[in-house]
Amino acid sequence: MTLKTVAATLVLVALPAMSFAMCSDRKHQAQSCAPGTTWDAVSESCVEQINS
Repeated sequence: MTLKTVAATLVLVALPAMSFAMCSDRKHQAQSCAPGTTWDAVSESCVEQINS
């Protein structure tokens, strides 16, 4: 194999792995919610806090 072929193969193998590693963490959290609201992980937004 030539050097160009080896380099091209390494790039084509590494790119999908790098993109997966960068996007694997899909959990987002609000830095802060307004008073009386709390973060809801299901809807991924601030929701009104219900006190019973």
